[in-house]
Amino acid sequence: SAVTEVIYGHKDGMALSFDVFKPEKPNGAGLLFMVSGGWVSRYAPPAQYKAFFNAPLDAGFTIFAVRHGSSPKYKVPEAFSDVKRALRYINLHAAEWGVDPNRLGVFGGSAGGHLSLMLGTTCDAGDPAGADDVEKAPSKLAAVVAYFPPVDLRALVGPSERFPALDFDKELGDDVSPILFVTKDDPPSLMIHGDKDDLVPLQHSKDIYAKFQEVGVTTDLIVLPGAGHGFQGEDAKKAADALVAWFEKTLAKK
Repeated sequence: SAVTEVIYGHKDGMALSFDVFKPEKPNGAGLLFMVSGGWVSRYAPPAQYKAFFNAPLDAGFTIFAVRHGSSPKYKVPEAFSDVKRALRYINLHAAEWGVDPNRLGVFGGSAGGHLSLMLGTTCDAGDPAGADDVEKAPSKLAAVVAYFPPVDLRALVGPSERFPALDFDKELGDDVSPILFVTKDDPPSLMIHGDKDDLVPLQHSKDIYAKFQEVGVTTDLIVLPGAGHGFQGEDAKKAADALVAWFEKTLAKK
Protein backbone atom coordinates (compact mmCIF):
# COMPACT_ATOMS: atom_id res chain seq x y z
CA SER A 1 0.00 0.00 0.00
CA ALA A 2 1.11 3.58 -0.53
CA VAL A 3 0.63 6.79 1.41
CA THR A 4 0.90 9.66 -1.06
CA GLU A 5 2.35 13.08 -0.68
CA VAL A 6 3.44 13.42 2.91
CA ILE A 7 4.54 17.05 3.22
CA TYR A 8 7.96 17.46 4.83
CA GLY A 9 8.48 21.19 4.21
CA HIS A 10 7.63 24.21 2.09
CA LYS A 11 9.59 26.38 -0.30
CA ASP A 12 8.46 29.46 -2.21
CA GLY A 13 4.90 28.69 -1.10
CA MET A 14 5.05 25.16 -2.53
CA ALA A 15 4.91 21.87 -0.66
CA LEU A 16 7.85 19.44 -0.60
CA SER A 17 6.62 15.87 -0.40
CA PHE A 18 7.41 12.17 -0.40
CA ASP A 19 5.39 8.97 -0.92
CA VAL A 20 5.54 5.99 1.41
CA PHE A 21 5.34 2.42 0.09
CA LYS A 22 4.55 -0.21 2.69
CA PRO A 23 5.69 -3.82 2.24
CA GLU A 24 3.37 -6.75 2.92
CA LYS A 25 5.70 -8.07 5.63
CA PRO A 26 7.54 -5.09 7.15
CA ASN A 27 10.99 -5.76 8.64
CA GLY A 28 11.00 -2.48 10.60
CA ALA A 29 13.68 -0.82 8.45
CA GLY A 30 13.10 2.08 6.05
CA LEU A 31 14.78 3.21 2.83
CA LEU A 32 14.72 6.70 1.38
CA PHE A 33 14.80 6.73 -2.41
CA MET A 34 16.04 9.93 -4.05
CA VAL A 35 13.63 10.83 -6.88
CA SER A 36 16.30 12.59 -8.89
CA GLY A 37 17.90 12.28 -12.32
CA GLY A 38 20.16 15.16 -13.33
CA TRP A 39 18.78 16.75 -10.10
CA VAL A 40 15.42 16.89 -11.85
CA SER A 41 12.71 15.63 -9.50
CA ARG A 42 9.32 14.81 -10.99
CA TYR A 43 5.99 13.81 -9.53
CA ALA A 44 4.38 10.60 -10.80
CA PRO A 45 1.41 8.74 -9.34
CA PRO A 46 2.82 6.05 -7.01
CA ALA A 47 1.11 3.25 -8.94
CA GLN A 48 3.24 4.20 -11.95
CA TYR A 49 6.59 3.58 -10.32
CA LYS A 50 5.88 1.15 -7.49
CA ALA A 51 7.25 -1.78 -9.57
CA PHE A 52 10.65 -0.10 -9.44
CA PHE A 53 10.74 -0.92 -5.71
CA ASN A 54 9.63 -4.55 -5.92
CA ALA A 55 12.92 -6.08 -4.73
CA PRO A 56 13.29 -4.02 -1.51
CA LEU A 57 9.52 -4.15 -0.82
CA ASP A 58 9.51 -7.94 -1.15
CA ALA A 59 12.38 -8.01 1.35
CA GLY A 60 10.24 -6.09 3.86
CA PHE A 61 11.65 -2.56 3.57
CA THR A 62 9.35 0.46 3.83
CA ILE A 63 10.23 2.91 1.03
CA PHE A 64 10.10 6.69 1.21
CA ALA A 65 10.25 8.15 -2.31
CA VAL A 66 11.58 11.67 -1.68
CA ARG A 67 11.18 14.54 -4.15
CA HIS A 68 13.17 17.77 -3.99
CA GLY A 69 12.85 21.21 -5.56
CA SER A 70 13.62 20.44 -9.19
CA SER A 71 16.14 21.68 -11.70
CA PRO A 72 16.19 23.99 -13.64
CA LYS A 73 14.58 26.31 -11.07
CA TYR A 74 16.58 24.91 -8.16
CA LYS A 75 20.26 23.98 -8.19
CA VAL A 76 22.20 21.14 -6.53
CA PRO A 77 22.77 22.87 -3.16
CA GLU A 78 19.02 23.46 -2.82
CA ALA A 79 18.16 19.90 -3.84
CA PHE A 80 20.53 18.67 -1.12
CA SER A 81 19.04 21.01 1.45
CA ASP A 82 15.57 19.64 0.63
CA VAL A 83 16.45 15.96 0.94
CA LYS A 84 18.36 16.72 4.15
CA ARG A 85 15.15 18.13 5.58
CA ALA A 86 13.22 15.07 4.37
CA LEU A 87 15.69 12.81 6.18
CA ARG A 88 15.23 14.79 9.40
CA TYR A 89 11.45 14.59 8.99
CA ILE A 90 11.59 10.82 8.49
CA ASN A 91 13.90 10.42 11.52
CA LEU A 92 11.37 12.38 13.56
CA HIS A 93 8.25 10.56 12.34
CA ALA A 94 9.62 7.06 11.53
CA ALA A 95 7.54 5.33 14.21
CA GLU A 96 4.33 6.47 12.49
CA TRP A 97 5.19 4.12 9.61
CA GLY A 98 6.41 1.32 11.89
CA VAL A 99 10.04 2.11 11.05
CA ASP A 100 12.98 2.24 13.47
CA PRO A 101 14.83 5.56 12.92
CA ASN A 102 18.09 3.74 13.76
CA ARG A 103 17.51 1.44 10.78
CA LEU A 104 17.22 3.90 7.88
CA GLY A 105 19.04 3.58 4.56
CA VAL A 106 19.12 5.71 1.43
CA PHE A 107 19.56 4.87 -2.27
CA GLY A 108 19.43 6.48 -5.70
CA GLY A 109 21.08 6.55 -9.10
CA SER A 110 23.24 9.21 -10.75
CA ALA A 111 22.11 12.55 -9.20
CA GLY A 112 20.10 10.42 -6.76
CA GLY A 113 23.26 8.47 -5.94
CA HIS A 114 25.10 11.75 -5.39
CA LEU A 115 22.37 12.97 -2.99
CA SER A 116 22.41 9.58 -1.21
CA LEU A 117 26.15 9.90 -0.57
CA MET A 118 25.77 13.54 0.50
CA LEU A 119 23.22 12.46 3.12
CA GLY A 120 25.39 9.55 4.24
CA THR A 121 28.53 11.64 4.67
CA THR A 122 26.86 14.56 6.49
CA CYS A 123 24.76 12.83 9.18
CA ASP A 124 24.30 14.99 12.29
CA ALA A 125 22.39 15.13 15.56
CA GLY A 126 20.17 18.04 14.52
CA ASP A 127 20.34 21.76 15.26
CA PRO A 128 19.16 22.53 18.82
CA ALA A 129 18.55 26.12 17.69
CA GLY A 130 16.58 24.99 14.62
CA ALA A 131 13.53 26.95 13.52
CA ASP A 132 11.19 23.97 13.94
CA ASP A 133 11.04 20.39 15.23
CA VAL A 134 12.27 19.05 11.91
CA GLU A 135 15.43 21.19 11.93
CA LYS A 136 16.08 20.02 15.51
CA ALA A 137 15.77 16.35 14.49
CA PRO A 138 18.81 14.22 13.60
CA SER A 139 19.69 13.36 10.00
CA LYS A 140 21.00 9.90 10.83
CA LEU A 141 21.37 7.00 8.42
CA ALA A 142 22.62 3.45 8.89
CA ALA A 143 23.38 2.53 5.25
CA VAL A 144 23.81 3.92 1.72
CA VAL A 145 23.61 2.41 -1.78
CA ALA A 146 24.57 4.65 -4.72
CA TYR A 147 24.30 3.69 -8.39
CA PHE A 148 26.82 5.46 -10.69
CA PRO A 149 27.12 8.58 -8.48
CA PRO A 150 29.11 11.73 -9.25
CA VAL A 151 31.10 12.25 -6.01
CA ASP A 152 33.16 15.35 -6.80
CA LEU A 153 31.27 18.23 -8.42
CA ARG A 154 34.03 20.82 -8.17
CA ALA A 155 35.12 20.52 -11.81
CA LEU A 156 31.51 20.21 -13.04
CA VAL A 157 29.98 23.37 -11.56
CA GLY A 158 29.13 26.11 -14.04
CA PRO A 159 26.74 26.87 -16.91
CA SER A 160 25.43 23.58 -18.34
CA GLU A 161 22.86 23.07 -21.04
CA ARG A 162 22.29 19.43 -20.16
CA PHE A 163 22.35 19.85 -16.36
CA PRO A 164 21.19 23.36 -15.42
CA ALA A 165 21.28 22.27 -11.76
CA LEU A 166 25.09 22.61 -11.96
CA ASP A 167 24.87 26.31 -12.81
CA PHE A 168 25.60 27.77 -9.38
CA ASP A 169 28.44 29.62 -7.65
CA LYS A 170 31.67 27.67 -8.23
CA GLU A 171 32.72 28.32 -4.64
CA LEU A 172 29.82 26.16 -3.45
CA GLY A 173 31.11 23.12 -5.37
CA ASP A 174 32.93 21.94 -2.23
CA ASP A 175 29.70 22.01 -0.23
CA VAL A 176 28.06 19.37 -2.43
CA SER A 177 30.99 17.05 -3.16
CA PRO A 178 30.50 13.99 -0.92
CA ILE A 179 34.12 12.90 -1.34
CA LEU A 180 35.11 15.91 0.78
CA PHE A 181 32.84 14.87 3.68
CA VAL A 182 34.00 11.28 4.17
CA THR A 183 34.76 10.53 7.85
CA LYS A 184 35.18 7.34 9.83
CA ASP A 185 31.69 7.56 11.37
CA ASP A 186 29.90 7.42 7.98
CA PRO A 187 27.35 4.62 7.46
CA PRO A 188 28.26 1.49 5.43
CA SER A 189 28.22 2.60 1.78
CA LEU A 190 27.96 0.51 -1.39
CA MET A 191 28.56 1.90 -4.89
CA ILE A 192 27.44 0.04 -8.04
CA HIS A 193 28.81 1.32 -11.34
CA GLY A 194 29.21 0.18 -14.95
CA ASP A 195 32.68 0.30 -16.52
CA LYS A 196 31.22 1.67 -19.78
CA ASP A 197 29.53 4.67 -18.17
CA ASP A 198 30.31 7.65 -20.41
CA LEU A 199 28.29 10.17 -18.38
CA VAL A 200 29.62 9.59 -14.85
CA PRO A 201 33.00 7.83 -15.19
CA LEU A 202 33.59 4.78 -12.98
CA GLN A 203 36.49 6.74 -11.43
CA HIS A 204 33.97 8.65 -9.28
CA SER A 205 32.89 5.49 -7.46
CA LYS A 206 36.48 4.21 -7.31
CA ASP A 207 37.62 7.45 -5.68
CA ILE A 208 35.02 7.52 -2.91
CA TYR A 209 35.39 3.78 -2.35
CA ALA A 210 39.13 4.32 -1.76
CA LYS A 211 38.36 7.23 0.57
CA PHE A 212 35.89 5.17 2.61
CA GLN A 213 38.48 2.38 2.88
CA GLU A 214 41.16 4.82 3.93
CA VAL A 215 39.15 6.02 6.97
CA GLY A 216 37.77 2.59 7.85
CA VAL A 217 34.12 2.89 6.74
CA THR A 218 32.44 -0.41 5.79
CA THR A 219 32.25 -0.14 2.02
CA ASP A 220 32.10 -2.04 -1.26
CA LEU A 221 32.22 -1.28 -4.96
CA ILE A 222 30.52 -3.54 -7.49
CA VAL A 223 31.61 -2.94 -11.07
CA LEU A 224 29.25 -4.24 -13.76
CA PRO A 225 31.30 -5.06 -16.89
CA GLY A 226 29.93 -3.49 -20.07
CA ALA A 227 27.20 -1.55 -18.24
CA GLY A 228 26.59 2.09 -19.14
CA HIS A 229 24.77 4.86 -17.30
CA GLY A 230 21.58 3.11 -16.21
CA PHE A 231 21.32 -0.64 -15.74
CA GLN A 232 19.24 -2.85 -18.04
CA GLY A 233 18.03 -6.45 -17.90
CA GLU A 234 20.41 -8.78 -16.08
CA ASP A 235 22.53 -5.85 -14.82
CA ALA A 236 19.45 -4.21 -13.27
CA LYS A 237 18.61 -7.47 -11.49
CA LYS A 238 22.19 -7.91 -10.26
CA ALA A 239 22.22 -4.36 -8.92
CA ALA A 240 18.83 -4.74 -7.21
CA ASP A 241 19.89 -8.02 -5.58
CA ALA A 242 23.13 -6.42 -4.34
CA LEU A 243 21.20 -3.43 -3.00
CA VAL A 244 18.78 -5.64 -1.05
CA ALA A 245 21.63 -7.79 0.29
CA TRP A 246 23.54 -4.69 1.44
CA PHE A 247 20.53 -3.26 3.26
CA GLU A 248 19.62 -6.64 4.78
CA LYS A 249 23.11 -6.94 6.18
CA THR A 250 23.52 -3.34 7.40
CA LEU A 251 19.97 -2.68 8.64
CA ALA A 252 19.32 -6.04 10.28
CA LYS A 253 17.70 -5.87 13.69
CA LYS A 254 20.48 -5.67 16.28
